Amino acid sequence: MVQTLRSVKMLAGDKAIILERPHILHRIFMNISVIEAQSAWYDARISFDDPQFLSFFYLSGAKKYFEVQGEDIFQGDVWGYNASSADFWVSSTEILH
Repeated sequence: MVQTLRSVKMLAGDKAIILERPHILHRIFMNISVIEAQSAWYDARISFDDPQFLSFFYLSGAKKYFEVQGEDIFQGDVWGYNASSADFWVSSTEILH
């Protein structure tokens, strides 16, 4: 098993791959968290293999994280998009088996 930790500074209007597609091992856990003050407002989005963000999840308000575990979770690239006017950090963790 391998654990990957990564932090990405998302500039206002920036898109980036937060977690890359695993090539040899299989992803069994992932967590994506926005590192920002609890009272701060921002528009953070994540999408799965969709760099155009036609389908996405919001990471804002009280929910500043996304977490999933199991054998049948998503195995592709996870994209992040900062649609707000402020910069913030995104922290991600995955466990590969």
